[in-house]
Amino acid sequence: MNTKPIIALDFPTPEDVATFLGKFDEPLFVKVGMELYLQNGPSIIRTIKEAGHDIFLDLKLHDIPNTVKSAMKGLAKLDIDLINVHAAGGRAMMAAALEGLQEGTQEGKKRPALIAVTQLTSTTEEQMNVEQQIPGTIQQGVVHYAKLAQQAGLDGVVCSVHEAKMIEEACGKDFLKVTPGIRLAGGATHDQKRVATPQVARIEGSTQIVVGRAITQAENPVEAYHTVKQLWEGN
Repeated sequence: MNTKPIIALDFPTPEDVATFLGKFDEPLFVKVGMELYLQNGPSIIRTIKEAGHDIFLDLKLHDIPNTVKSAMKGLAKLDIDLINVHAAGGRAMMAAALEGLQEGTQEGKKRPALIAVTQLTSTTEEQMNVEQQIPGTIQQGVVHYAKLAQQAGLDGVVCSVHEAKMIEEACGKDFLKVTPGIRLAGGATHDQKRVATPQVARIEGSTQIVVGRAITQAENPVEAYHTVKQLWEGN
């Protein structure tokens, strides 16, 4: 799996994406989320792929197992590199998602890696306890979902940096821990609660980091990206 920082392309239009990516002269690993994908469809994936970039398709699928399996079978044909579901959908749903990906991956192509969202980085422990009625600490809840995802055969999870080390202890070093909520020191946290810097993510055992506004809204996105990359790689 490509370990470059994943840049969240939180833009509404292909023109915005083209303008942003046009600033770079190197292949990137980018995240296409619901805003961009649902407003533009599969064509945006093909455009980004043709430009030589790796793609994390962040749709967080959560539905009955058969529906998720069918959706994944179709999405696998887009030649994406990483995709996710919600762990709250349960082990059967996650296993069905994996089956769909395997069936949809073209012969000779590598199956996209499949990860599960544990708890959103905007979720607080109080929200988890009160609104979701899940008892215990948020770390316990996240590790439980990670174990469930591993039992379903998934490649890893989305989690905050603060749970990465515990997940590594529970699920092993090779289990992916993709961590959003990455900010540079002194940067705004926006709507996320469980955030960390690239250095902390590296130390705590993240395998991939997802960075959005710290790069996309920077005065010089290319410079910001290389700052994040250097901090993440420990250079």
